[in-house]
Amino acid sequence: MVKMNNFIEPDTPSKNSIKILKGTTTVGLVAKDSVVLAADRRASAGFFVANKMVRKIVYIDDRIGMTTAGSVADLQFIYNYMKNIYHYNVISGNRPVTVKSLATYLTNVLSQSKYFPYLVQILIGGYDTQPRLFNLDYLGDMTEETYVATGSGSPVAMGVLEDGYRPDLSGEEAMDLGARAVLSAIKRDSFTGTGVIVTKLSKDGHVEREIYPNRKM
Repeated sequence: MVKMNNFIEPDTPSKNSIKILKGTTTVGLVAKDSVVLAADRRASAGFFVANKMVRKIVYIDDRIGMTTAGSVADLQFIYNYMKNIYHYNVISGNRPVTVKSLATYLTNVLSQSKYFPYLVQILIGGYDTQPRLFNLDYLGDMTEETYVATGSGSPVAMGVLEDGYRPDLSGEEAMDLGARAVLSAIKRDSFTGTGVIVTKLSKDGHVEREIYPNRKM
C-alpha cells in the first residue's frame, strides 16, 4: 500500500511507475513596451530533484511565449498543440493570431477537460499590437495581468514583484525585477532551484538571459 496525502491507496504498477514532475516558480510582468517572463530550471518529483536544467519558458513564435508550471507531460502536450494551432493559422492565411486569441483558445481547451484536467498553470505573454499577459489555470480560468507569479515559490516571488513593479518599467528594468523575484524564491522554496531564464518579448522579437547564482557562466 502507498500512503499519499494521508489517504491509503492500492500499491499498483501505475502508482509506482508514473512520477509527475512538478514544483516551480514562474513570473510575468508587463513593461512599458514589452512583456517579461522568468522561470527557474528545477523539476521535482515529490522531494526528489528530477532534473536541474528544465526549460520552463517556451516560444510559440518570436514575440509570444509561455511559462510552464505543473505536470511536465501535460505541459509538453499543450505547448506542441498550441504551437501547431498558431502555425496552422499563419499558413492558412487566417486573421492575425494575437496573444489574447491564443490564451482564449487554450482556456477553452482547459475548460472542456476540467473533469479530467491537464495539471498545469500557464502564463502566456507577448507583443502583438501592445504587450499582453494572461494567467491560465488548469480549470480554464483566464485573467489578464500586469504582473503575476505562479508555482510553489509564488508567495515569495509575488512579494518582490509587489515591492518593485511600476507600469513605466523599461524592458531592462522589468527583466531585472523578474529575475530577482525568481532568485528570491530559489532561496526559500525547495522546489525552485538551479537558476533563472528570463526573457523580454517586444515588437522586435525576444531577448533571453540565463542567470545561475552559484556558478560562473
